[in-house]
Amino acid sequence: MLDHIGLIVHDYQRSKGFYQLALSPLGYELVSEMAGWAGFGWGGKPQLLIKGGSSTTPAVHIAFSAEDRETVQAFYDRALEAGGKDNGAPGLRPEYHEHYFGAYVLDPDGNNIEVVCHIPADAF
Repeated sequence: MLDHIGLIVHDYQRSKGFYQLALSPLGYELVSEMAGWAGFGWGGKPQLLIKGGSSTTPAVHIAFSAEDRETVQAFYDRALEAGGKDNGAPGLRPEYHEHYFGAYVLDPDGNNIEVVCHIPADAF
């Protein structure tokens, strides 16, 4: 359904570094920089774009898919290493459904970044 998402960030360099590290377990990398935007994705196609600006309110929620629970944990660890703030450690969220395994981190601008795996643990 979605092709890409764009966020305005306060500190372009700080946020670029955050997303480079936090999204690396998902295979995302910095694939483009143009006209003040940094694009993260794979295969040369940006899916998350950030641009420096003055207003970042209201904060948004973005959820990325992961193929397994280990990737959810790796995202969480890297995001905290990159300066993100814990907003929900990796774990099951049965209020969504019985196999919903997600982690939440606030990026440097307070946006809620989630990585989720919907696959049952015994499927691996």
